[in-house]
Amino acid sequence: MLHDLSHPVTDGMMVYPGDPHVAIRPALTVAQDGVLVERIEMGSHTGTHIDAPAHTVADGRTMADVRLDELVGEALVLHVPGLGDGQRYGWDELTAAGDIPAAVPPIVIVDTGWAQWFGDDRATRHPHLDADAAAELWRRGMRLLAVDTLSPDATGDASADFPVHGIVLGGDGLIVENLCGLADLPRHVQVGFFPFTLQGDGAPVRAVAFLDD
Repeated sequence: MLHDLSHPVTDGMMVYPGDPHVAIRPALTVAQDGVLVERIEMGSHTGTHIDAPAHTVADGRTMADVRLDELVGEALVLHVPGLGDGQRYGWDELTAAGDIPAAVPPIVIVDTGWAQWFGDDRATRHPHLDADAAAELWRRGMRLLAVDTLSPDATGDASADFPVHGIVLGGDGLIVENLCGLADLPRHVQVGFFPFTLQGDGAPVRAVAFLDD
């Protein structure tokens, strides 16, 4: 059974503060042109999307360099409920539901429950991952970090750096942001993230979990 983990892309939808707005308008119409074709304007980090290393690393890999086998496979899902606005969560919170093995699969998903606030101002006050915890996950084998928030780093402070991005993208890994529908996922699940093949720093993805019937 396929389980969609993606927010739909809609006209005027929420974007990361400062990113291009999403506009979807008819370019051609059935009445005038015989076909309906939409004109879509949006940034490369719209909705549920993936960050390639080029997003924060000069001369880093672009989406055109990302292999499909990096985007599909077993994921470790870490459910971290009960976090507060702007809370930084670390190893203690990640391991509250169970120990994390010494070797983790390349894909790690963190479920904070914050997807419920996507589209609301509260979404920008999401919890964010402690850099030391991200570094430990990387040391244990994570190469793609996926979260249900606007970013694994804090959002809203224009002067802030992006330490988790630095660890993951700086290590030539990948980040997926704005997942949804994570609450019922088991701790181990097969997932796939399917982006546009763009010569750019990121792309929207259709994120899917493959669940047993």
